[in-house]
Amino acid sequence: MKKKCKALFFILLSLSVVVLSLVYLSNADIAVLNPKGMIALKERNLFIKITLIMLIVVIPVFILTWVISWKYKEGNKAKYTPDWDQHLLSESIWWGFPCAIVLAMSILVWKSTHELDPFKPIESIKRPLRIQVVALQWKWLFIYPEQGIATVNFLQFPEQTPINFEITADAPMNSFWIPELGGQIYAMPGMKSKLHLIANEKGSFRGSSANLSGRGFAGMTFVAKASSQTDFYQWIESINQSSNSLNLAEYTRLAEPSEDDPEIFYVLENQDLYDWIIHKYTMPMTRMN
Repeated sequence: MKKKCKALFFILLSLSVVVLSLVYLSNADIAVLNPKGMIALKERNLFIKITLIMLIVVIPVFILTWVISWKYKEGNKAKYTPDWDQHLLSESIWWGFPCAIVLAMSILVWKSTHELDPFKPIESIKRPLRIQVVALQWKWLFIYPEQGIATVNFLQFPEQTPINFEITADAPMNSFWIPELGGQIYAMPGMKSKLHLIANEKGSFRGSSANLSGRGFAGMTFVAKASSQTDFYQWIESINQSSNSLNLAEYTRLAEPSEDDPEIFYVLENQDLYDWIIHKYTMPMTRMN
């Protein structure tokens, strides 16, 4: 009777842990599990599918670990049968199931990797918005070449509109990440990465650096705001009335290391600033016109 009570206690304890974990995950505001964009939603679904497939093996292993430990513990008179090395059925099960699961996950991940390629444009009837991203120490510079503006630690875009990010760095290698919209991608000096995202709804989302880059790393965050098309154009117009101009001299000052920078908005004076930032690492410095 005492053994049965202990077994029941451990079973109830395990079930309680599982239920409490599910309740926490369903109520906690975890960005990657609370997607606000098409890409993030597909990534979340892939994560859940892979986890459930793995649990087909993980759960029986944990159950058998407990059962075997209990059955063969000291004091139990369990029959000892060690000669299982030629048991075809058992070996087929413990090798066959993991191989089948690995094969299924491989096919799923292979297809999803191509579907979620960050360089692959998002198909939409709406014209994509192009935003150039520069990782600095320790701040983010966003350039809107077609709108003629630039911002620091803040970007805005219309909802349900594809965003074509072009990403580089003028500082140590970093990583650009908006968890609620999609996965991260690296920003490297002298190189241009791409990332295509879209917001399914309005809202303000937290963006951050996903790569440790020194003392000011913790404060290297920004706001990514999805708004209506009308609000976006009004926002662009308000910045175009600003007296702040982003030219080479201002950019040189901005690129100096600093921490916890406020949001800043500029009228873009040099349309080829982004290309100049990349090319200065690949060829002798040239004067910007």
